[in-house]
Amino acid sequence: MPNPIKRTVFFVSDGTGLTVEALGHSLMSQFEDVEFKQIRIPFLNNIEKAQDAIAQINAQGEADGMRPIVFTTLVNAELSRLVHQADAFCLSYFDTFLAPLEAELGLKSNHTVGRSHGSAESSEYKKRIEAINYTLAHDDGITDRDLEEADVILVAVSRCGKTPTSLYLAMQFGLKAANFPLIPEDFDRGRLPGTLEKHRAKLFGLTIQPERLHQIREERRAASKYASLANCRFEIAEAEKMMRREGIRWLDSSTKSIEEISTTILQELKLR
Repeated sequence: MPNPIKRTVFFVSDGTGLTVEALGHSLMSQFEDVEFKQIRIPFLNNIEKAQDAIAQINAQGEADGMRPIVFTTLVNAELSRLVHQADAFCLSYFDTFLAPLEAELGLKSNHTVGRSHGSAESSEYKKRIEAINYTLAHDDGITDRDLEEADVILVAVSRCGKTPTSLYLAMQFGLKAANFPLIPEDFDRGRLPGTLEKHRAKLFGLTIQPERLHQIREERRAASKYASLANCRFEIAEAEKMMRREGIRWLDSSTKSIEEISTTILQELKLR
């Protein structure tokens, strides 16, 4: 089998770098045969930092024997031009898309640093913080209080991805996401916990292939009944039976990313 192609990628931003990293990942994911080493350079907001970035990029290129790839979202035109002087293949999100959009709209953009994520005083930012706090307080069935405030309630057996999906929904979309484990007592009773029944419209289920669940649980509690393949098969079968009986929409998370799971939930529950 041939060795994978290796390239270094820099994500350069005048903010946190989350936007440019997400954009870069969407392009990099199309090249499965390339192994990317990723380096983030956030908060590049003056000439000194730009010069330091150029030195770091050029040094990495010399070490690799191949010029790095640089994705940027630098609003300041002078800093953007400076970084593009590096011995690298540079792709600027704003240079590529902002000028054509200005021409189409017949307006000049604000060219405001950090605009993509908003300020700490914005209502959207505050909504996300409130959603994160709510989601942490309602993780894994910690409490069933204030469920009427939830935008979505995830249900699944343990280790199906409820917590990371809930946090992603809160952080990315500002949604209050509670999650509850389905446990053997629920299967014995043959119905959902009473606290969830009145919130049926908000419920969304996750399932997983038993073999994958067995692998995940073995890492947590090796050689236990909880992690055994037989128990995993039983719990998954019972959970799926319950979700079908209760009319809960659900998704197999075995091969899905958190982003894919979250997008499906948004569509199914019409949250966006």
